[in-house]
Amino acid sequence: MTDRSGRTILLGGVGGDSHSVGLIILRRALERAGFTVDFLSTQNSPDELCERVRGADAVLVSNMDGHAAYYLRDLYALRILHGAEDAVWYLGGNPSLTDEATAVDELHALGFQRVFLGYVDPAHVVACLDEDLAARNADRDAPGSGRSAEDRSRAARGTAAPPPAIELAPFAEQREEVLAQWHTGHQALNLEDNAAACAARTGLAAVQDQAEQDGRVLIHPRTGVAGVHEQTELFRVLHEAGADVLSFQIDSLTRNNLHDQVELLLKESSAQLDSFHGLNGFPLVNHGITAGRTITAKFPDTPFQVRHSTRDPRLLAEITYASGVTAFEGGALTYNLPYYRNYSPRHSVPRWKYVDRLTGLYHERFGITIDREFFGVLTAAMVPACVAVVACVLEALLAAEEGVKSVSLGYAEQGNRAQDIGAIRALRRVGRHYLDRYGHDDVAVHTVFHQYMAAFPGDRKKSRSLLHGSAVTARLSGATRLMLKTAVESSRIPSAAHNAEGLLLVKSALEGPGAPPVPAEADAEEDLIVRESHAVLDAILALDAAGLGERVALAVERGLLDVPFSPNLWNAGRAMSVRDCTGAVRFAETGAIPLPDDVLRFHTQAVRDRQARDRADLEVLVERDVLRTARGEFDTWPLTD
Repeated sequence: MTDRSGRTILLGGVGGDSHSVGLIILRRALERAGFTVDFLSTQNSPDELCERVRGADAVLVSNMDGHAAYYLRDLYALRILHGAEDAVWYLGGNPSLTDEATAVDELHALGFQRVFLGYVDPAHVVACLDEDLAARNADRDAPGSGRSAEDRSRAARGTAAPPPAIELAPFAEQREEVLAQWHTGHQALNLEDNAAACAARTGLAAVQDQAEQDGRVLIHPRTGVAGVHEQTELFRVLHEAGADVLSFQIDSLTRNNLHDQVELLLKESSAQLDSFHGLNGFPLVNHGITAGRTITAKFPDTPFQVRHSTRDPRLLAEITYASGVTAFEGGALTYNLPYYRNYSPRHSVPRWKYVDRLTGLYHERFGITIDREFFGVLTAAMVPACVAVVACVLEALLAAEEGVKSVSLGYAEQGNRAQDIGAIRALRRVGRHYLDRYGHDDVAVHTVFHQYMAAFPGDRKKSRSLLHGSAVTARLSGATRLMLKTAVESSRIPSAAHNAEGLLLVKSALEGPGAPPVPAEADAEEDLIVRESHAVLDAILALDAAGLGERVALAVERGLLDVPFSPNLWNAGRAMSVRDCTGAVRFAETGAIPLPDDVLRFHTQAVRDRQARDRADLEVLVERDVLRTARGEFDTWPLTD
């Protein structure tokens, strides 16, 4: 057996994207293999990597948004500056948007010994490290800090003093500052003009109300390309294929408020913005409301939404609404805990309060109902349903306090049909219960079913099976809206044709005859999720704190709300999940999440039964479950065991 003792691996992500599940799974696999792992989580700069590399045998860098060449352009010089050139360097994830041959050459030139494009089994990474470190033939000391990566992570989470909340100016004064963040902001100044643009388009809130009356699930693809012409053409194809809702997927640089860098890339790449292909989404802030209104005006009877995960969403929300877009996704929890490494809810809550106050103003002054959706997907990997429900309901309560009148609560399919149906039903029940309890009975509650959001199988046939089975589950759940995936998720950013193909497949499952019955276990799953969610929400809402925003921040800091696989250092990181013998997601570890004693015993027994059946340690089962779908280790979808 290979002796890996004394070998230290520095592991971290770069860039604005924050897909953390793969990193955390790889971290656990490396530690189980015997390596010492110095874990930096996501969103590191090249300088931060190089500063920590001394004493490491290998540096494993992940990038998921395709802009690795941009983020790492100065890496070679920084490695020399920091004396970091002796370590073995790997790059993986989804580091490039170009063709494979060009990407590999380009990324190797940055100084990486190995470049992995797309999903790689952790066992293969371990084997590569064994080979490369043996060839390197050098023993290294542990990192010079004298503390393990786990110690540093625990210190960052447990002993750091909570940051004070951001003190923002009153709304009118704050709005001037927000619109001044980028030169297109002034275009959104006139709320009356903005409201007129919204009124001229069909609103998502009304379409969702009608769909629920008709018992129909709306189909909503996620799409974003950089150019105005390309984005318009993409919308045209999807509209003709039968999409009920269209959305601008925002690029990752805009998500991190790097508008100057977007502008530079646009200028460097082409004098004609419509022909630019280098960003991984639509830079709405840089294009401004003229472009936004031009696009939405071409489809006046189809509702639009903006989807993004932006760190500071205020300017993007302003330009979104001014563009005639009547739906905006995200919130202080659901767009923070899954996406950002060191961003406290005490900072995110006030910024999202601005978005919700702006949304409420459109209704109060102009009668425009703008829908606010909350990303209950979270980290997408085996998220216990009650965690998604609690996060969404807290977001909904925060929004309702500011005058929002339509909320959409999201949930990501996990793969057990009974549990997924129960989760959507529980989401609606719990959301309605708490909004009514706090006097917001005039707020409409909708549900959003995300087709499986973790890594897809490479096998196209299995991907299509997943899409079809997933749509059937959405149909049986009674969800208001289905967020569409495509059969090529594992290998590329989907084209218009791929989205249209997936849309037609899903449409046949939603509207075709012969839907199977709802599984008998769905009622029990629904009741369990409702009980869990009520217990956690009641504990959070009873915290001794000044206002709901402070209770939300305390809930995260104390681990009452704990998202598995989150990269966020303010998330407790003690909860862990695994599948039971039926494929349903259960808590393997709950940390401080306040579940009833009998519910805790239920989860404990379910996990023990799974371990006894598979004769495997928890760590092995967690890795197997997270990677199972990506590996194609299923015959039919949803999962049957």
